Amino acid sequence: MDVGMQMVFTSHGWDGISDGQVYDEEIRLALLADELGFDVIWSVEHHFFDYSFCPDNAQLLSYLAARLVNAEVGTAAVILPWNDPLRVAEKIALLDHLAGGRLRFGIGRGLSRREFAAFRGIGMDESRERFDESADLILNALDTGIMEGNGKFYPQPRTAIRPKPARPFGDRLYTVASSDDSIESAARLRGRMVMFADRTWEHRLPSVEKHRRRYRELHGTAAPPPMTCDFCFCTANRDQAEDRATQYLGTYLDSILEHYEIMGDHFKTTKGYAAYADAAKGLNKMGKEGFVKSFMGATSWGTPDRILQTLDARRALLGNFELATSFRFGGIPYDEAEASLRLFAAEVMPVVKAWQ
Repeated sequence: MDVGMQMVFTSHGWDGISDGQVYDEEIRLALLADELGFDVIWSVEHHFFDYSFCPDNAQLLSYLAARLVNAEVGTAAVILPWNDPLRVAEKIALLDHLAGGRLRFGIGRGLSRREFAAFRGIGMDESRERFDESADLILNALDTGIMEGNGKFYPQPRTAIRPKPARPFGDRLYTVASSDDSIESAARLRGRMVMFADRTWEHRLPSVEKHRRRYRELHGTAAPPPMTCDFCFCTANRDQAEDRATQYLGTYLDSILEHYEIMGDHFKTTKGYAAYADAAKGLNKMGKEGFVKSFMGATSWGTPDRILQTLDARRALLGNFELATSFRFGGIPYDEAEASLRLFAAEVMPVVKAWQ
């Protein structure tokens, strides 16, 4: 199985930390993960807030691609409604050249009302239409080297992409898919389904099955394994494991609740986000304590043996999957994040990679 490390770039939970220190710590972990044998280094795209801030993951990964020895690089994800499709196609084509073909291209449509509000003229209720139109333009351009379209949002005269894309992305395409329409879009685009460890995997299973079914119906072949994005705290200290994991994961969960306003009622009136309105209703019913319990049940934390049991149970339920794991979140001190990553690499990753 494929194991990656995801860079989140968060300052929520650390007192007095500078943005520069956030980047220094994430990059140090990424270079260490490459040294320790991780398959790919992923970077999010987020803007403006301490929840997460990496405004241009293609730029960041072009820097990392020159420093990584073995690992591939991946966008997790480029949020298409926030970006001009012509510029995305150019950046991704260039990055793939710089990375020597070691680029995985992840795309998403965005969920945070706070981030959408800062991008003038881009309504959150347009995100589905913008995503679909933009994705078609970009993927066709990366296949053919030409972008052209007359859509509602991105009318584009025939334009060559230079440098010309080196090769089609094919199975290197990843698509964030939580809602039904995003699952449908991922299947239509031949994208690998990407999910976050923010709810029980039993709850996620119908979505995974839907993606597999629609992928086969549309393309006549089996869907590639999904990718699950995890938040991991790995420690040899069994006695402290739950308390520390609860502290760090709980702090990160606070930032999720604040940033995405998950328990708010705005999803009810925002076109294309009905699934999140239903989720908000359920979360308000279970309360924050229940949400923390569900979150803790979905993520991988604890001793290496416990983490392996958690991941093996996920595999038994979902089948094979790729793993993208974050080690720096929730105010965790750098030395603990590094120790967690090292222990995971030494005792968890070799077992997981051997799974067939």
